[in-house]
Amino acid sequence: MKFKKLVTSLLLCTMTLGAVGCSSKSEEGSSLEGTTLKVVSAYGGQEEIFNKFTEDTGVKVEFIDMSSGEVLSKIKAEDGKPMADVWFGGGTDSFIAAKEADLLEPYSSKEAETIPDEYKDADGYWTGVSLVTVGFMTNNQLLEEKGLEAPKTWEDLLDSKYKDEVMMADPAVSGTNYAMVNGLIQSMGEEKAWNYFDSLMNNVPFLAKRGAEPVNKVSAGEFAVGIIPMSGEYFAMEDEYPVSLIYPEDTIPWVPAPVAVFKNAENSDAAKAFVDWALSIEGQEFIQVQDPRIMTRPEVANPEGVGEIPVEKFVKLDINKLGSDRDSILNKWDEKFGSKSQAE
Repeated sequence: MKFKKLVTSLLLCTMTLGAVGCSSKSEEGSSLEGTTLKVVSAYGGQEEIFNKFTEDTGVKVEFIDMSSGEVLSKIKAEDGKPMADVWFGGGTDSFIAAKEADLLEPYSSKEAETIPDEYKDADGYWTGVSLVTVGFMTNNQLLEEKGLEAPKTWEDLLDSKYKDEVMMADPAVSGTNYAMVNGLIQSMGEEKAWNYFDSLMNNVPFLAKRGAEPVNKVSAGEFAVGIIPMSGEYFAMEDEYPVSLIYPEDTIPWVPAPVAVFKNAENSDAAKAFVDWALSIEGQEFIQVQDPRIMTRPEVANPEGVGEIPVEKFVKLDINKLGSDRDSILNKWDEKFGSKSQAE
């Protein structure tokens, strides 16, 4: 697996200023200067985020982009061998499962002290950086061509007029779509939710095997509606493509997007430095600019660029059920809808 190498402002500064150097590195980061941190990530604006971390600490970053379900499957398949030092972003369910499989190193950052308990693991195995909400992306041009109105609620997606026009990723792969499935089960109750999924799948021709695929296919005009994470990078696409992002009016599934240190990481110290940085007020504010979301630190104001977030519609979520119910939900999902999983 090849990691992307970042050419950072720190390195440019070092080459051009020589002994003068850069003064923005923290004292802790300075002791790590010149080391390389490997990150597996599912987060918008990640290259800018990692460049800023390097600028602030002197730690170089190599990263790969991968959905959380893929990360979990790969590490389990390789008998727990860590594929990186840090895991940044993705679905909390996979982080909980990784904790249970003894794949993570506990680390309770001092920067997490003000983060609410519902956004972090009680034992320090993972800590939420931001909140991912789930909603719809519509291709307005395609809706107009087909004479369709944009859906406003989850119930709207069941209308037969959307047959073969709804795109979502396999919840076994995509943390966002697992958050949707688990959130609707918690909101509706087991029986009603599974009846809902039965009807929804009548309008979903296949389940994508990559978390970003619904966004890509809707923006390209291949599908009218996608079930997606409501992040700032996708809201920005409204200025470039004939798309709109819609918060469901009935209920909004959500999940923390965590950061964690892998067990037996090669560069554990740098990994912890990244966790500290990502949870600091300064780090959270910078990350939020790159990908506007609600951040987990209460000191950081809600973002601009993601519309009016109707927090009162958030699912009343039991975070523990994201992990404890994961296998049973995904097994049942596979039994019912496995035939819709897109071929590799």
